Amino acid sequence: MTTTTNGPASGGDTARLPNGELRRIVAEQLAAQHPNTITPGMIAQKLGRSSGAVGNALATLETRGEAEKAGTSPVIYRATDKTTTAAQAATVNQRTTTPASPTRSTGTTAKPKPAALVTSPVARPNGQMYHPRKLSGLSDVTALRRLREKNVPALMYGPPGTGKTSVIEAAFSDLITVPGDGDTTVADFVGEYTQTPDGRYEFIHGPLVTAMRTGSALFIDDATLIPPSVLAVVYPAMDGRRRIVIKANGGETVDAAPGFYVVAGHNPGVHGAILTEALSSRFSVQIQVPTDYDLATGLGIDPKAIRIARHLSARQDKGEIGWAPQLRELIAFGRIADVLGVAAAAGNLVGIAPDEDREIVTEAVRNTFGTNVTPLALGTRY
Repeated sequence: MTTTTNGPASGGDTARLPNGELRRIVAEQLAAQHPNTITPGMIAQKLGRSSGAVGNALATLETRGEAEKAGTSPVIYRATDKTTTAAQAATVNQRTTTPASPTRSTGTTAKPKPAALVTSPVARPNGQMYHPRKLSGLSDVTALRRLREKNVPALMYGPPGTGKTSVIEAAFSDLITVPGDGDTTVADFVGEYTQTPDGRYEFIHGPLVTAMRTGSALFIDDATLIPPSVLAVVYPAMDGRRRIVIKANGGETVDAAPGFYVVAGHNPGVHGAILTEALSSRFSVQIQVPTDYDLATGLGIDPKAIRIARHLSARQDKGEIGWAPQLRELIAFGRIADVLGVAAAAGNLVGIAPDEDREIVTEAVRNTFGTNVTPLALGTRY
């Protein structure tokens, strides 16, 4: 698909480049400047390309760790240790579909094979390994990849710390993330004008545009904290139109490339998190993500801590408390116990509990670990 703009693009794009080639030559420019910084506009002028296209390429390089944004006023970038590699060969989007060859027997187009079943651990961008979980007869990683192939948007919901982000990062290696909160604006999705060193203003496209143009997966984290009027900017890209219009940039039209996909996270019960009917209706499949206690056991976390988490989670399900330790807290428990000891890790469980639930959490922890467990606090001078 193509992207059209109202009016001439700054720099005047020449012939259309092969997929990934603009990113490669932008990476070349970054690498040549190392260790100095450069603006998107300066690269665009050197290449004879539009600032918007170069900005998109830089944003994609940044999400892959192949470029680093070194400033925002003006926007400037510098090379990383991965930039030289990115400059050597174009990175073709493997998720872009190509027409299949007709079969000899019927003359119909052969269906592409669905994503392979993934059951072994998958590396996340931070290097940690994600252990797939079962979902409707598949692994969760496989299920999400197959939902993407059919363009079925998924909403992952569950308490903070259960692993929603982990499974999404494991499923999609080309993930672009928008962290959501009550202050998120439309500009955080589509981009905004930024002043250049020479006093001009250029429009720097946001993560939604980058994901659409590169056919990447877009993860809207904490989507239900974002004002509904802001989140509505994504909806036209998700439905049959697969297109958005950027009013702030003169009515620029952006079409989604094959492979573009939206997945979101929702933390029910978190203050300000509202799952509106408009949002819910856009996500055809909604998947609950509870804490994986079996994984916690497999990671060698103290069985007593896991027993406390299970007990408090059961009380949370009954509405007796609003908080219970999840996988994130259990992993932290194990790390703290390794450094400061089990008593300190148990005390930390008490200390991180919300004020309204602390009495019940304290009782559960002390019943399991002993009456001397107290929140971590500095004492007298050492």
